[in-house]
Amino acid sequence: MKITVMTSDEQILTLDVDREESVENLKALLEVETKIPLQQQQLLYNGREMRNAEKLGALGVGDGDLVMMVSKASSFRSRESVNEAAFNPDGSAVDPSAFQQQLRGDSNVMTQLFQSDPELAQAILGNDLNKLQDLLRARNLQRSELQRQQEEEMALLYADPFDVDAQRKIEAAIRQKGIDENWAAALEYNPEAFARVVMLYVDMEVNGVPLKAFVDSGAQSTIISRSCAERCGLLRLLDTRYRGIAHGVGQSEIVGRIHVAPIKIGSIFYPCSFTVLDSPNMEFLFGLDMLRKHQCIIDLKENVLRVGGGEVAVPFLAEKDIPTRLLEEERYAKEASSSGAQAKSAAKDSIPAGAPPGGSTDKNSSQGPDFEAKVAKLVELGFGREQVIQALKFFDGNEEQAAGFLFGG
Repeated sequence: MKITVMTSDEQILTLDVDREESVENLKALLEVETKIPLQQQQLLYNGREMRNAEKLGALGVGDGDLVMMVSKASSFRSRESVNEAAFNPDGSAVDPSAFQQQLRGDSNVMTQLFQSDPELAQAILGNDLNKLQDLLRARNLQRSELQRQQEEEMALLYADPFDVDAQRKIEAAIRQKGIDENWAAALEYNPEAFARVVMLYVDMEVNGVPLKAFVDSGAQSTIISRSCAERCGLLRLLDTRYRGIAHGVGQSEIVGRIHVAPIKIGSIFYPCSFTVLDSPNMEFLFGLDMLRKHQCIIDLKENVLRVGGGEVAVPFLAEKDIPTRLLEEERYAKEASSSGAQAKSAAKDSIPAGAPPGGSTDKNSSQGPDFEAKVAKLVELGFGREQVIQALKFFDGNEEQAAGFLFGG
């Protein structure tokens, strides 16, 4: 293992020693390097004097640790310097101000620190002694944890190969090593995976009212909250026949549907249909139905939403431009839509008040030749077979009402 030795004259030495080496042998090595006789050396680790007969490993000295060395024959100023640079058992400096000034005055030490631990180097150059002490304690904990892991690994190496518990620990250590290597590789090659992903928002106007729309291609329907619809002056168009319950991660009440209203994207107006939810936490979600209807392209390379096959391109908002309340909206939007579950629920659970009484969804009803002819006719219009069958069953085989419902959805 490698340890760092700092002398009273601020000389920094890096030595490669064995964990089972005695303190006396370490002093002999330092005598060669510093020309200070072994008998005049005093070594301190974490503020405690190291005795000649003691082993480095027994004292807790680990890889990368710092050991202070002073000469017993040095002047009072040198002894004072040692006391200033001594460490507490938790790794913090006894006198952080003196420790900081001592390191600041050594350009070689600071150069090494900037290369090996830039965060600590910045703390030493800064004015926050509490931050410096916290970093020193953190580094001490890291060293202790590393030492503990190394001791466990050594114990496993000498464990009985036929011991079931030892084999289990070895297997866990190997697995954890693989996880750690994978994590390190991700930090190096895919660091953005650890950052928070900001969802896609664009500026739109709904019935002349500016809004920040949450673009969600995983939601089958475009959703607007009741309060937002009221603010946009659209509640007068609310069709309550389409009320129901939307089931997703959670569930929300569908208060109705607004069949068409103008939205402005860029400088162009487009017709849009909305499912209205009684969900105050979710304002406006631009879903897959309108994305497909208006041939939208989510262009992440240019970071824009292209509408109408590219006739309009509006930029996605940066995080600083999104109100904090809308960032919470993402979670509620998923509860409402559950990546499409909401829209399916709306189709299944929204029973229009004007639907014929006794409307049945029984699989055995209306499945004659006429029913199949109606299915084929509606499928030709571009709807899915299952969707058509559900709509026809929903309206007791009424082809016109089913078609209206499908076109409206």
